[in-house]
Amino acid sequence: MKTEIGISNKNTLAVANELMKILADEYVLYTKTRNAHWNITGSDFYNKHKFFETQFGQLDGFIDDIAERIRTIGHFAPASLKSFLDLTQLTEMTRERNDWQGFIKELLSDHESIIIKIRENIRHFDIDCKDTGSSDFITGLMQGHEKMAWFLRAHVQ
Repeated sequence: MKTEIGISNKNTLAVANELMKILADEYVLYTKTRNAHWNITGSDFYNKHKFFETQFGQLDGFIDDIAERIRTIGHFAPASLKSFLDLTQLTEMTRERNDWQGFIKELLSDHESIIIKIRENIRHFDIDCKDTGSSDFITGLMQGHEKMAWFLRAHVQ
C-alpha cells in the first residue's frame, strides 16, 4: 500500500536514499565500536571496554530508529553487510595495535564525519524535500552523535 503522508514519492525517495547512506555509516561505526570493545588492550582495559559497550549500545538504537524512519516514509531499509559497505562513506578499521587512543581517535573521526553528513541534510530534507519530520529526526540524531563525540574527545584532550 502506498504511503500517503503529504510528501511526494520523489521527495520521500530522495530522503530515504540519504537515510540509507546514514544507516550504512551507523552500521559500520557500530561494527568498529564493537571491535574496539572486543579487542581493546592496555592498563585501562576494563573502563574502556565498558565505555565502548555503552557507545555501541547507543549506536544500535540509532540503527533501529533510522531503519524504522525509512520504513515510516514508505521505503525499504538496506539490511546486508554488502549494501552497507557500498553505501557508507566510512572505511573499515585496520590497525596493528589495539590501544584505546587509536580506537578513540578513529571512532571520533567517524562520528564527526557522520555529524557533517547529517548537518548537510537537515535543511535539504526540510526545505527541498518538504519533510520536516525527517529533518527533525536527523537533527536529534546529530545531537546524539555530537554528545558521543564529546565523550570520545574528552578522553584524548
